[in-house]
Amino acid sequence: MSLILLIVLECKAIMNNSAVVLTMFGGVVFYSFLYPLPYANQVPTEQNISIVNLDKSQTSYQLERMVDATPQVKVVQRDHSIEAAQNALLSASISGILVIPEHFYKDLLLGKSPVLAYAGDASLFLVYGTIIEGLANTGATLAAKIKVSHLLTQGHPLASTENNISSVKVNMKPTFNAGMGYIHYVVPAVFVLILQQTLAMVSGLMGATQKTSNGYWRRYSSRKVFAIRSLILVSIYILLSIYYFGVSFEMYGINRLADISTMFTILMPFLLSTCFVGIWLGAILPRRELVTFVVLISSMPLIFAAGVIWPLEIIPIPIIWLSSLIPSTPAIQAFVAANQMGASLHQIMDKVLLLWGLTFLWGGLAFVSFKRSNESS
Repeated sequence: MSLILLIVLECKAIMNNSAVVLTMFGGVVFYSFLYPLPYANQVPTEQNISIVNLDKSQTSYQLERMVDATPQVKVVQRDHSIEAAQNALLSASISGILVIPEHFYKDLLLGKSPVLAYAGDASLFLVYGTIIEGLANTGATLAAKIKVSHLLTQGHPLASTENNISSVKVNMKPTFNAGMGYIHYVVPAVFVLILQQTLAMVSGLMGATQKTSNGYWRRYSSRKVFAIRSLILVSIYILLSIYYFGVSFEMYGINRLADISTMFTILMPFLLSTCFVGIWLGAILPRRELVTFVVLISSMPLIFAAGVIWPLEIIPIPIIWLSSLIPSTPAIQAFVAANQMGASLHQIMDKVLLLWGLTFLWGGLAFVSFKRSNESS
């Protein structure tokens, strides 16, 4: 039987497998919209907070107005006690609290440093960071205004007074994440992981479905079926990768600094090794549904072990070694470095070589397992 016929049969088998089609096309396209959607505005703004003003002086009310004017927070209620504000925070009606202490204005007149208390819901770190940033900036602005007023009353000229507010002036310029948002920070890495997990599930489901029944795959040598299946699945995922790194990146305004040749240099060993991982899982696992289960439970550890969301410096060395055996780890590091940070191919060559090493490693394991499963069933 010809190879062309085998290619046709493999394509029909893929399209007739509803689980494979849903995972391959539905999963990839669905997640391209679902995952970035909550973070489309990049950074959270106008987070609801409560103010507990225990001083009730003119300056404290001025601070309240300044807080409400910041883009990060929005004052939605004013409580008369800390307990009432805490209850509102626990009931999720607000996300943060600002407490202005008693004798706030008096301490300012006496030259003391009153302590403003901030509290926020830290379960969502972006929300918490936004609230703390807004309240801290407002407090610092008011402190600078009061300091300038004191210096002016002491006869200091305005020009020198402005320079004496702080001995250090900060000029922050974000290098690789100009918008300081979530999309540029995490979505590129997660897209790589989504491609890996769906491809591993698809290739695993194909093998796990066919190993318990008879069909065309029994009439061909395991080598031919293995090669054709890998070729077809990788070809499909090249198109899906173009959709992710082209259309989706353009849709969300994500940086694209790497050229096409660099992207394909990373993409080819990544997709091949991922396909082999899936074929290996499908051959060794006793039931088809276990393929999806194993792949899904590995998603969260793998994204953190890649070193993008969680720094590699605080990840135990054995975990780094183990995660390096999975294609997503070097692939995420290489893609992010090249596409988001502008690294050259030479600078990521160690990751590319590791991916090719994983391609041969997983390819060998997958072929041996696939051949044994195909011939023994």
